[in-house]
Amino acid sequence: MAGRRFIVEADGGSRGNPGPAGYGAVVRDGDTGQIIAEAAEYIGRATNNVAEYRGLIAGLRAAHELDPEATVDVRMDSKLVVEQMSGRWKIKHPDMQPLAAEAATVLPRSQVKYSWIPREKNKDADRLANEAMDAGKAGRQWEPKVRPAAPLAAVSVPADEPLPEPAAPKAGWAGPADLGTPTTFVLLRHGETHLTPEKRFSGSGGSDPALSERGLWQAARAAESLAARGTVQAIVSSPMQRARQTAEAVAIRLGLEVRFEEGLRELDFGDWEGLTFAEVQQRHPEDLAAWLASSKAKPTGSSESFTTLTYRTGVARDKILARHPGKTVLVVSHVSPIKTLVRLALGAPPDSLYRMELGAASFSAVQYYPDGNASLRLLNDTSHQR
Repeated sequence: MAGRRFIVEADGGSRGNPGPAGYGAVVRDGDTGQIIAEAAEYIGRATNNVAEYRGLIAGLRAAHELDPEATVDVRMDSKLVVEQMSGRWKIKHPDMQPLAAEAATVLPRSQVKYSWIPREKNKDADRLANEAMDAGKAGRQWEPKVRPAAPLAAVSVPADEPLPEPAAPKAGWAGPADLGTPTTFVLLRHGETHLTPEKRFSGSGGSDPALSERGLWQAARAAESLAARGTVQAIVSSPMQRARQTAEAVAIRLGLEVRFEEGLRELDFGDWEGLTFAEVQQRHPEDLAAWLASSKAKPTGSSESFTTLTYRTGVARDKILARHPGKTVLVVSHVSPIKTLVRLALGAPPDSLYRMELGAASFSAVQYYPDGNASLRLLNDTSHQR
């Protein structure tokens, strides 16, 4: 099957040439022009040309991550980079040669075309490069955020500002025929580990336990159920061991490969890892009360809150949607990310996470439509285990 078509716009800048430098790049859907990925970075002291090449490499890598089979139209206002990468100009400068060689290896040459555009048509990449340089001047790196007006896009946000809520789906009464072909996420929670029956906290900061004997049985039952339905076309999983084992059990049964997505990891529960709710309440009562009262609070000793988990889960969602439009994708993850995807689909408040139950190896399903609508189709189905 032919890959998708992307437009990559890239730029770089240096305040001094050489001087403090940064780059920016955007990836657009080739059909709609919608921004589906952004990248930017402060790279320290460098020339304009080095920063421009670094922006090109970042844009090509972002496109490759979305679809390695994609055809890419690279558009830059740097005539030097465009002519050199097109093979019409020789690359003489020693700083440019390794960067050009690296850019040429991200995607096959047959999939990439280079075009020059005037600076005024490269405003998004230029903006990102300047944001990256501003961040470097402030002593920090550029950090992305989800653009509120477009669920699949990302823009920058200063590091000291709170992370934004990923865009809520549109609401309406339109039927499926009016909304186009949806992308379906079949959300599968991993099978049991030795911590699951006692409902002990088990996140990305813990021991990363494997599936128990019952968990392996649950994964096998899930695989049989999905094979009988025959609708799953791709599998994306958290890289944590219990999710990986569950996803691989299904992949073997369906004859598919598993792609791993870091954004689908469970929340880092810090010092609560391995403890029951009652034990946390006894040892860390104030922190637990704060965590239950606010999505911005972090578990004791943790690096993230539900707000930060919501952000990275939303980014993972958008990457999967961009990579598999109109497909049925099995998403194997954990309680918190799956509940978050359901919550975002419903446009429900953060405290709704505490009002959902997800059994081990349970199925839920969300459909996402091209116009931004989302529909919850299933929640906590464990009938395949009976």
